[in-house]
Amino acid sequence: MTSVLGDDFISIVDEIERNRNISKEQLSQLLDGHEAEELRQRAVFVREKIYGKNVYIRGLIEFTNYCKNNCYYCGIRRNNKNIARYRINEAGILACCAEGYRLGFRTFVLQGGEDEYFTDERLCRLIGSIKAGFSDCALTLSIGEKNRESYEAYFQAGADRYLLRHETADDDHYRRLHPAELSLTNRKECLQNLKDIGYQVGAGFMVGSPGQSVDTIYEDLQFLRELQPHMVGIGPFIPQHDTPLAQETAGTCNMTVTLLSIIRLLLPHVLLPATTALGTIDPTGREKGLLAGANVVMPNLSPRDVRGKYALYDKKICTGEEAAECIACLKKRVENIGYSIVCDRGDYK
Repeated sequence: MTSVLGDDFISIVDEIERNRNISKEQLSQLLDGHEAEELRQRAVFVREKIYGKNVYIRGLIEFTNYCKNNCYYCGIRRNNKNIARYRINEAGILACCAEGYRLGFRTFVLQGGEDEYFTDERLCRLIGSIKAGFSDCALTLSIGEKNRESYEAYFQAGADRYLLRHETADDDHYRRLHPAELSLTNRKECLQNLKDIGYQVGAGFMVGSPGQSVDTIYEDLQFLRELQPHMVGIGPFIPQHDTPLAQETAGTCNMTVTLLSIIRLLLPHVLLPATTALGTIDPTGREKGLLAGANVVMPNLSPRDVRGKYALYDKKICTGEEAAECIACLKKRVENIGYSIVCDRGDYK
């Protein structure tokens, strides 16, 4: 790769920021890592113009690890017989929300596998109960691919946001990560349906997943530019020992934070999490993400006895500052790098 130095670097970043676009050559140069600190500083400047030094917290409730799908990278895939399955019932989910509200959370994220037990009727009742009990809070769903009618029903019941990572925008790469019954075309259609319905929509991809290249990352960034999502979730690929990709090499913190900075320049207003995966692969990964342009963290509100069972990848952090009840610890870590956790919905600006 060609290195980027001095005035050439400044010119490239100026052009990306001005045009909110990036060429494949520019991407290749920036991923080379030269003057990464300057790139991060520019991303932070852009982020602070819009969101200041605020860091928004989302209370993550991983309410089921059953999934009908068989994605090759995911530890809760259908064919994993070694995982202890669980579901949290409505009363348990509402208890998580109540504890989160007490701790200062004003956004809850219901995340789970594509679990057919949770029918549209059950989900709509659950959404209605959460919104009735916590009317000043935003509710985000992250429950996979559904038909448009289901998405409309959840929205009418009160859901505000929906996270659906596209994982990769390249067809060949998508097929390397997913079984034949899943398609990139359908994933993209789901995202467009969600946006058309009126959700605040989140997409995203894994960094360093098997088969990823500068070409596929470029396609990801162009897809995000086209979709214009309100949120983008990226994190390093981390292998899970009970999956077909168990022996593959993990992604890196450095590439992830570089891409966070690039995304901030391309989509200045986007809500950009410093993800749990980033904190898993590097003990200070979330701080590095915030110092690269991210502005969201998602502590875990799930009951302690199930946190280790939502094993999307190996060694996932689920204790300490990752746990919502240690919000004071997280606040201190965020304050130590010059930012402040705020207790509000943290909507897209």
